[in-house]
Amino acid sequence: MDINFNKNEDVNKLQLTELKKKLLKVYKGGGKARIDKHKAAGKLTARERLAYLFDKGCKPIEIGALAGEDMYPEQGGCPSGGVVVQIGHIKKVQCIVVANDATVKAGAWFPITGKKNLRAQEIAMENRLPIIYLVDSAGVYLPMQDEIFPDKEHFGRIFRNNAVMSSRGITQISAIMGSCVAGGAYLPIMSDEAIIVDKTASIFLAGSYLVKAAIGEDIDNETLGGATTHCALSGVTDYKAADDQDALDKIKNILGKIGAVEKAGYNRVKPEKPAENQEEIFGILPKNRTEPYEMREIIKRLVDQSEFEEYKKEYGKTLICAYARIDGWAVGIVANQRTVVKNAKKEMQFGGVIYSDSADKATRFIANCNQKKIPLVFLQDVTGFMVGSKSEHGGIIKDGAKMVNAVSNSVVPKFTVIIGNSYGAGNYAMCGKAYDPRLIVAWPSAKLAVMGGAQAAKVLLQIETSTLRKQGEKISEERTASILESIEQKYETQTSPYYAAARLWTDAVINPLDTRKWISTGIEAANQAPTDKTYNPGLIQV
Repeated sequence: MDINFNKNEDVNKLQLTELKKKLLKVYKGGGKARIDKHKAAGKLTARERLAYLFDKGCKPIEIGALAGEDMYPEQGGCPSGGVVVQIGHIKKVQCIVVANDATVKAGAWFPITGKKNLRAQEIAMENRLPIIYLVDSAGVYLPMQDEIFPDKEHFGRIFRNNAVMSSRGITQISAIMGSCVAGGAYLPIMSDEAIIVDKTASIFLAGSYLVKAAIGEDIDNETLGGATTHCALSGVTDYKAADDQDALDKIKNILGKIGAVEKAGYNRVKPEKPAENQEEIFGILPKNRTEPYEMREIIKRLVDQSEFEEYKKEYGKTLICAYARIDGWAVGIVANQRTVVKNAKKEMQFGGVIYSDSADKATRFIANCNQKKIPLVFLQDVTGFMVGSKSEHGGIIKDGAKMVNAVSNSVVPKFTVIIGNSYGAGNYAMCGKAYDPRLIVAWPSAKLAVMGGAQAAKVLLQIETSTLRKQGEKISEERTASILESIEQKYETQTSPYYAAARLWTDAVINPLDTRKWISTGIEAANQAPTDKTYNPGLIQV
């Protein structure tokens, strides 16, 4: 290996170490003191509940582990958005589980908590996955109620989705394992079946203090809404559990009796590992996001036996389109090529840029995958569409629109991996979050922004200095340099994969070596949701 390989490897593995440190921190939830208090009440933590619930040997994927990172400093933070969401197998049934973390603000709902719960429900609805709720929450975080309560994608949407999933026959099971108050009480009771843990769990629209204040009635919480009350008197809950483990065992028993579902029929054969060493990804991927590299070498380390069949290899060279298998599943890969190449006319094409011929190729390939019922995998390292008079006169807007139409109207499941840059309209055409990928993840090397940092900083500098001059301020070279540095620092923070993950613009920042697992898990989930929709690229035809 050459010196550049080693330098790349050092930088990328340091980035991976940073990711692991961040994850270890959020795994601690509200911290040791709160965990100790939680367990002293006889309860398992959210992550212990999940570990007990999933099948032995199952290694679930986690959605939104970094949600809320650095978003609420004045409130003391909200690790993982105060809720843990994982996809795995329970009694061999693939499920998505949503577990409130009561060590984080008593499980109260912050704005990001609501967004994360809605994302979990979206995944369940798209893939017809059974969804399990492990409820232990104090309800809406009142100091921020205006950001979580009234809008379309706020708290109330959760219950609307409960009703929609019920009408579609998607299994929903709730275990009330702690506090469940006010509007939050509707979530478990709108599920198909509800389990409540004796003595440690309660459910009511208003607690004893509010009841006393509102109507003068003197009553304790256990009598008002404990397990005995709701299992023997109100009939609100269906099963009484002795403790957390008993509640989780009841969920396992229910899921173990679910009948087989109709499959979508995505092609799968016996999985094979890549022939090339996957660890070499860290040396191939350049340490600097502006440096070129060969995307085919990355693909070889992601696909079974390192084999793939390229579509239109000599045409539209800044995009690679190829058929391959990942963990046995047939996939169609659309990937940005970051090396400088020559097109059929011997003209130079810059890596990471989508040209008209590349967009045309991808549009046709996406149509082919839809026709053949092959899931799509997008590997993003894109700086956008090509600009300039030649591209404009050549119809880049029209060709780009065709590609966006193809991605938008695709009916096969789509999965997006942000490997490097994800800028501007390139993010859209390569199936960014707005284009409904079933799962979207980023590597620690990712950057998400409307344009590259250097270009954006120069534009913002021009705007700010122009404004200051109009206000009569004289701008020295030192002042200009100071403004530029401030802009670059802010922009660098906002383009980080962690900034995106905190806001759920991506489902996770992952170890590149886990990419195959995420895609395989996603396709397995999608295979449970047959569709009768047919592909139509829209008004702009292929």
